[in-house]
Amino acid sequence: MTPGVQPISSRTQTMPEGIAGLGRLEQVVLTAEEFDRVVSQALPILLDRAASSTKRFLRETGQWSDDVAHEKFVLRWGAEYLEQFLVCGRSEAPCRPLFLLDSMVAKQHSRSEPFCYHPDLLTPLGRLIDGLVGRAAISRDALIALFHHCYGLGPGQVITVLRLNGSESPRIYKNVQRWRDSGWKRTLEHIGLTEAELEGLTAQQQQQRHRFNRDAEHMLRVAQAHYRKSEPDHDPCLSRHQWADMFRQGYGIEYRIWHLALCLDCLHTAWNVGLDGASAIDVPRVVLQLQP
Repeated sequence: MTPGVQPISSRTQTMPEGIAGLGRLEQVVLTAEEFDRVVSQALPILLDRAASSTKRFLRETGQWSDDVAHEKFVLRWGAEYLEQFLVCGRSEAPCRPLFLLDSMVAKQHSRSEPFCYHPDLLTPLGRLIDGLVGRAAISRDALIALFHHCYGLGPGQVITVLRLNGSESPRIYKNVQRWRDSGWKRTLEHIGLTEAELEGLTAQQQQQRHRFNRDAEHMLRVAQAHYRKSEPDHDPCLSRHQWADMFRQGYGIEYRIWHLALCLDCLHTAWNVGLDGASAIDVPRVVLQLQP
């Protein structure tokens, strides 16, 4: 661990415990069961290790900026690498877990394009969806715009399905207006999507609407799952009962806004329980909107 960097785990354990956990990770584990036991007790340390390695890689390759977007980026990728480690590590026993994680991360960083985490997201359609969802992870305007671009919902419908109160409702309209005025254009420029590519996507949608939206839903699920990892506290999906209780008690406004924009399955659940059957509008389906 880099000197002077306070591990994520320090929020929940004392420093001596953290050092002890790190030391255990450097020792040999002999079986898959022992691997599971040791690793499960040190997940915050391992996540911090993977994220720190990713940050160091970005610094060394001139791709790092000290801002929220990059901090969330390394946290997402740290979580991705940790998931791969948990799946593959059991088959590597006997091993030293910490060094195994380091080698897996280093292998990923040695690839020519280490952050292309899904080939479908390299197509024009995938780049658009990935860009929209990625921007939503750091911009409230883009977050609210996802309800429109992914499902065709207007600001009034967003307010209804999220059961927002009077003080929150005007903000939604402001978010949508700012997105239309400037956010959409800046995001396209950031993605690097050309006017010709956008016209090509429009033609595909018109010619093969069912297949186009089916592909869009597949890519949306991939991107949503990836970007939710930038906010671990907001990651867990809720049960139908939990969503119903949240709506009934009137709490969790920010949670609703964030999570439901980034989770199709929970949006469907919340739509059904939150409106109490009062809406004549069908449950939202992915129908990609290519204009703001």
